[in-house]
Amino acid sequence: MFLLTDGSMRVQGIRVQGHDEMAVNLLFWELEQHLKSSSGASVVAIDNKIEQAMDLVKSHLMYAVREEVEVLKEQIKELIERNSQLEQENTLLKTLASPEQMAQFQAQVQTGSPPAPSTAATPGPPSTASLGQPASHSSGPSA
Repeated sequence: MFLLTDGSMRVQGIRVQGHDEMAVNLLFWELEQHLKSSSGASVVAIDNKIEQAMDLVKSHLMYAVREEVEVLKEQIKELIERNSQLEQENTLLKTLASPEQMAQFQAQVQTGSPPAPSTAATPGPPSTASLGQPASHSSGPSA
């Protein structure tokens, strides 16, 4: 089901699909038939049909909102997990960084300048990518 709104967020129309579309079409067809008659009983019937249509719209809106809430809850859960991973990585990087690197980082944070490109001559701990890899030693040219 889709709500069609104008710029002021007033509902302009509702799109429904499948079985719900048939039910809404039937309600509006019956409403149209009752509007063609001018008896007082048809006014009550019209009111009942309008109430039924409004109840149907309300139930669909509540269903759509519940679905959206579930999606947002899942996204929040994933973001919390990602945040935790990043905090752990940040803690690890802080423990591996030399005092000089930390001082340089703090200076960059305070000035808002981008980090300077690292050079191979800069002393410091090995990168996290090379921590788990064994160093290969060669005793001569390979065949």
